[in-house]
Amino acid sequence: MSIAPSVQKYLDAQGIAFEVLTHAHTASSLRSADRSAIDPGCLAKAVLFGADLESRRLLMAVVPATHRVALAEFAGRAKCSVHLATEDDAARAFGDCERGAIPPLGPAYGVETIWDDRLMAQPDLYFEAGDHEHLVHVTAQDFLRLLPGCTHGQISHPR
Repeated sequence: MSIAPSVQKYLDAQGIAFEVLTHAHTASSLRSADRSAIDPGCLAKAVLFGADLESRRLLMAVVPATHRVALAEFAGRAKCSVHLATEDDAARAFGDCERGAIPPLGPAYGVETIWDDRLMAQPDLYFEAGDHEHLVHVTAQDFLRLLPGCTHGQISHPR
């Protein structure tokens, strides 16, 4: 597939220069970093949550691949209770992406996003392009431009 159409359109609309890296098929962000020979701390991964149990509202956490989402901190920033979203929820919201390869660009898909401040410690960032064989490479400053108005803070801890 290469790059998901929504990701391509969003990058183009924001005027972001990017590069696409191809790697062997992987099932995790850490494996993608390894196969691409990049520092896993430079790989931004998305974790999708549902807000409250009654609503269908989705929230995205964006953290370094070397970290796990700290649920209490994330829920505090989101100002609601959260639970992991289902695969079906993810498939509905990210219809042009392969299952398990969600790009950390919630605004491109209309998903509220909260990102971890640790990402800005890197000069360059990489993220899933929408499949399990491609990563998008952008500068950290350009990545910030892709998340305008999104909440951020320390929402993760090392694995």
